[in-house]
Amino acid sequence: MRTTIILGTRGSELALKQTAMVTALLEAAHPGILVERKIIQTAGDKRPDLRFSEFSKGDTAILDKGIFIKELEIALEKGEIHAGVHSLKDVPSALEPQFSIASVLERAPVEDVLISAQPFTLDTLPKGARIGTSSVRRARQLQWLRPDLNIVELRGNVPTRIRKCLGDNALDAILLAAAGVLRLDLLKLATSTIEIDGQTLHAQVLDPVKFMPAAGQGAIAIEVRSGDLESRACVRALNHDTTEARVIAEREFLRLLGAGCQTPVGAHTTIENSNLHMSVRVFSESDLQAAPQELQAAVPVDQPLELAKQLANKVTKSVVVGH
Repeated sequence: MRTTIILGTRGSELALKQTAMVTALLEAAHPGILVERKIIQTAGDKRPDLRFSEFSKGDTAILDKGIFIKELEIALEKGEIHAGVHSLKDVPSALEPQFSIASVLERAPVEDVLISAQPFTLDTLPKGARIGTSSVRRARQLQWLRPDLNIVELRGNVPTRIRKCLGDNALDAILLAAAGVLRLDLLKLATSTIEIDGQTLHAQVLDPVKFMPAAGQGAIAIEVRSGDLESRACVRALNHDTTEARVIAEREFLRLLGAGCQTPVGAHTTIENSNLHMSVRVFSESDLQAAPQELQAAVPVDQPLELAKQLANKVTKSVVVGH
């Protein structure tokens, strides 16, 4: 077992918070271990001015290679770090064979949250309201549920995005993953508010059945080199089994569809009576006006790959990404 482990992380406030969580868990699981941190800037961090769609110009595969993880994988391959700490929803569903997800932490809430200066909900947003989001999945669900809204692409770290609801030319609302806002201690669930810069904003945590989250949303993943058994064993002690079962099903469904991190697919899993349930919502990439296909299935909790396969086989061919 390693006596020292070097964790690679992005430099955003949320990424550093998540790496601190992993550090604390490693120190508790392996008393005496020395945990070091290496901050690595990714392509997504270097070009906050670009829309996500622009990362694929000239190379249709670059976005799905993971604009928020690729530089960490390069550091892994060079041996500069032993493990990379990621928000799992940023990790492509199909990794290169030399890398693997060795551990996932216990999942935070999976829901999205609507943040606004006025006490709006998804239903009470005024016609023509400007809503900021960086996610194609969120944008397509908004357009489907509220076609009267105007979607504005939003980049930047979590506090930067939240501040887009304040000041001159403020957006009417933004959408974020609740997990990140909670981890930064900005979201107060008891009062459904956001506290930032001495100001109070309103927050509506969206029903994950009505507004479906991304595959892997709310989970922190630890990636290692596939052949590095020592690092794998070290971080595997942190793995949360029920979270792992859920995210395996969600990510395998994306992989089977050929979907990437920015394709309009939602997935929601629950575990009830030793059964793993998954609901999915798949939007057509070619027909922007088409209603999504919605499917559900359940299997024993120890068969997440079978659950993904069952649902992927039911998706209409005209809807499947890449067809």
